[in-house]
Amino acid sequence: MVIRFLAFLFLCCIPLGCGAQSQTLTATIPIGNEIFYVTIVNTTQTRAQGLMHRTEIPKDGGMLFVFPDAILRSFWMKNCLVPIDLIFLDSRGTITATHAMPIEEPKKEDESEWEYDNRLSHYWSNSPARFAIELQSGSIKRLGLEVNERIALDVPHLRSLAR
Repeated sequence: MVIRFLAFLFLCCIPLGCGAQSQTLTATIPIGNEIFYVTIVNTTQTRAQGLMHRTEIPKDGGMLFVFPDAILRSFWMKNCLVPIDLIFLDSRGTITATHAMPIEEPKKEDESEWEYDNRLSHYWSNSPARFAIELQSGSIKRLGLEVNERIALDVPHLRSLAR
């Protein structure tokens, strides 16, 4: 009952931090039978940074990527130090693809940035995606998530945040 209630209360988008430059948006999202506390990344800069250089992702944490449009998307594991589970969602919050992304070999000293970027695996949304969620490795399997399932998102509010 509490989980169902929280599914409709996704309106918990709370600005944190000091000043406009360090403002961080967070949200509480019910996924499966669990609650996740995710950082919202809604700008080109924050989406590009993603979970790079992080050494851990909390079991109930992660990142929610909000894009201004729904298009075919791909993610990679550039400079990622931990394995990540990735969930792509369409404009309604329906899962379009899920991926377990392992750690990639770090950039070598004698490797150019171009060479590094081009050897990384890409993980595709399979159809237009407006949102993506990154969670701790193993979360997709633990939650039993599958393509075509819905995740309760406050889509109108999230659309208003997209930059």
